[in-house]
Amino acid sequence: MGIVSLKPTYAQLVLSDGETFEGEAVGLITDVTSGEVVFNTVMCGYQEVISDPSYAGQIIAFTSTHIGNYGVHKEHNESVRPHCRGVVMRDLSHFPSGVRSQGNLDSFLRDYRVSAIHGIDTRRLTRHIRDAGSMTGAFGVADTDTLFEAAKREVGTQGVDLVGEVTTKHVYTLGSGDRNVIVYDLGVKTTILHQLAAFATVTVVPAFTPVADVMALKPDGVFLSNGPGDPTEVGVLAQEIAGIVGKVPLFGICLGHQILALALGGRTFKMRFGHHGGNVPVQDVRNGRIEITSQNHNFAVESGSVPGVTETHVCLNDNTLAGMHVDGADAFSVQYHPEASPGPHDSRRYFHEFMQMIDRYRETTVATCGTAEARTATCGAAAETTATSRRGV
Repeated sequence: MGIVSLKPTYAQLVLSDGETFEGEAVGLITDVTSGEVVFNTVMCGYQEVISDPSYAGQIIAFTSTHIGNYGVHKEHNESVRPHCRGVVMRDLSHFPSGVRSQGNLDSFLRDYRVSAIHGIDTRRLTRHIRDAGSMTGAFGVADTDTLFEAAKREVGTQGVDLVGEVTTKHVYTLGSGDRNVIVYDLGVKTTILHQLAAFATVTVVPAFTPVADVMALKPDGVFLSNGPGDPTEVGVLAQEIAGIVGKVPLFGICLGHQILALALGGRTFKMRFGHHGGNVPVQDVRNGRIEITSQNHNFAVESGSVPGVTETHVCLNDNTLAGMHVDGADAFSVQYHPEASPGPHDSRRYFHEFMQMIDRYRETTVATCGTAEARTATCGAAAETTATSRRGV
């Protein structure tokens, strides 16, 4: 049997400022693929990163040198399909050695029709983005001028609603616990749902579901998930969420954290190059405890802009707001990913804290209304009056 020669397909990545990088096309080979280029610093978990819905509209550039070493496995997908625009790598492994591998990353990308480029000097790319800030770019087998024009035409993520691209279109349920948790799917990851389903029956609803419909499901708690893009562009969701705060326990992460801040009257802003990685230090300012966290966001909440909250966490890399608790209400949020897939598990305890909030709420409801099943409109009105009193409105 002779040796099969695979001829590389020459490709380029061109940024909107004209910076050019040469490499080889892999995955789904296209003339032009464009998006906002961001770098991710994880050392492993590339499949989870690529399949994270929060990357909608973005091209992921991995800073880790070797990608694809241990192959891919269907259980590692964080959504039904990748939503990122493309992937940039230094060195793609075509021959994985993982004991659980079900295939190689190149085939995975082709199967899901994701374009990629490797052989890129990702160190130079990362340093450029870090200095100049995240920007749009385009890669593919087209000529340099064509890619440059495509990069300049790309709108990026600011001022764009990307949640509509990734949210579920239908309500669905998983888990079987006696606690009833409603998840607003802004681009939720599978591991988050697994964490919640470990202690609750989880009902996932589309991002733009009216609060009245959610409250009609008699939730014990409401969860605002992660998701992509600009939080100010997610329709009327922030106004809707304001109607939940103080009524039932509420937990938000990442985009959900930003939506909660907007609902309370806060402000968000576009970061220079965002936080994308599994090694970001965050401090709980209440006790000084430091957690190594997994993060993925290009927008953040402006510290000091949210009335009626206690700012609980700060990112030690740049002092941005990383967590808050609503004063007088069972509602809190963090900017990072406590499910950490991939990443360290330092912060998974926040799912347990959410469960404890729910249990306190259920005990109070039973004491007030007689039974959990007796959460009628009258009891709901009493809860809303109590919540308003707590917030000092």
